[in-house]
Amino acid sequence: MLCITVAPESRRLGRVDLHNAAPQCDLIELRLDRLGKTPDLRDMLQGIDKPVLISCRRRRDGGIWQGSEDERLQMLRTAIALRPAYIELELDVADQVPRFGNTQRVVSYTQLDRPLRDLETLYNKARDVQADVVKFVGPTPTLSAARPLLAAIGMKRTIPVVGMGLGKTGLMLSLLGCKYGSPWIYAALEKGLEAHAGQATVSDLENVYRWRDICPQTRFLAVAGFGETEATTVRILNAAFAQHQLNARCLSLEIGKPDKFLEMLDILHINVLLANPATSDGVVSLADQLDEGSTASHSADLLVKQPGHWAAYNMIWRSVLRAIEVRLGALSHEDHPLEGRDVLLVGSDETACSIAFGVQRRRGRLSVTGADATAAQHLAQARGARHVPLANLYDTHCEVVILTGAHNTQAAEGTGVALNPSLFRPNLVVADVSRFPEETDLLREARLRGCRVVEPAEIYADYLSSLFRTITGKDLPRELVGETLPLQAVS
Repeated sequence: MLCITVAPESRRLGRVDLHNAAPQCDLIELRLDRLGKTPDLRDMLQGIDKPVLISCRRRRDGGIWQGSEDERLQMLRTAIALRPAYIELELDVADQVPRFGNTQRVVSYTQLDRPLRDLETLYNKARDVQADVVKFVGPTPTLSAARPLLAAIGMKRTIPVVGMGLGKTGLMLSLLGCKYGSPWIYAALEKGLEAHAGQATVSDLENVYRWRDICPQTRFLAVAGFGETEATTVRILNAAFAQHQLNARCLSLEIGKPDKFLEMLDILHINVLLANPATSDGVVSLADQLDEGSTASHSADLLVKQPGHWAAYNMIWRSVLRAIEVRLGALSHEDHPLEGRDVLLVGSDETACSIAFGVQRRRGRLSVTGADATAAQHLAQARGARHVPLANLYDTHCEVVILTGAHNTQAAEGTGVALNPSLFRPNLVVADVSRFPEETDLLREARLRGCRVVEPAEIYADYLSSLFRTITGKDLPRELVGETLPLQAVS
């Protein structure tokens, strides 16, 4: 079931939110702690045709109740007399509110400042105070930190357990809860009405994750990180899974401690991890086998469980260079017009290392520069390329410029080389993956100056297509990328 939390600040707004929530969920939680005075609950709930769970959260449990504890408990006793489907009572006060009628008791335990522990003892205490449902709420910053809560949800019990993870990682717990049998999961009615920061909306759960179709047989793929790029990747891949009728979903998470991460993936039967640049070097340390790109760049963007081992792959360089070669006139994947051309690489991060390896494979003549002169020099030496000091940057001949760490000197944004757009000459081929897949000010400037710009959306579409084909053996529907990215048209 899906439970939408409604936490109104007035009776009038509460009635609107309740009526808006009812058609979209199976259960409504009505929180009373935001209301300034005791509401007329009978009036507020009139016409609501979905089961209602009444709660009133203390500040220490994440609510904003400002009255006394006696007043709060009296409000809950009054609410239970209306016979709602559920009443939520904290573990330490549950014995002060007697059972009434057919209303089921959700006995909750919340810990806001650290991950939950010793849940079996807490479960037994909740059972002793006549819980019908046990609810645990706590932060789940990493997959390992969520392990106790996942174990509590997944275990077959006489009293079911509901879990709520706080923060962006809470969505991870909700999706896993769908798979492992949680009686319900929580969602916000819409953006701005979240019960806690980072809570998923009902729209996201329905349209991006198709949560109602998640079952014990659903396979999850892990996506490291919660940025806009990762969110877009999840949206496109989930839509592609649905279009191909594959029972699979992407699961956004944080890696946390590498020594326990693979163990958790095995427990959850997750055999694919998509990494981002911030985690790509850490992914290499998890793998038993590396492809050439991962070995050369010391980074990987894909980790796949093979029989007996984890294999790491670095795939981004192929997509970057394929898009560049299209701009240079390549008609197929067998054409490599980069050979013999002068390529200037601006940056020395993990993505730059990967691309440098690719340029070498394509036999381009590589020059490397970067804000960190030592790192740029080491990269150049490792690839047998020329190092260009920043002082000589604008005197360097090049036919292709690839940016992984640069920003406009006028905009003064980001980190890396403060690049003057005077570098961009007409017909120069320019690619910028520093904020991939977003377009940057430098790319816009390069386009205005007559350069042949490699659109980030083109690189991204190729990258996702390669990932999807590697993971599933199927083609990514091209239109899904074009529908999702509010960028330049995907060719």
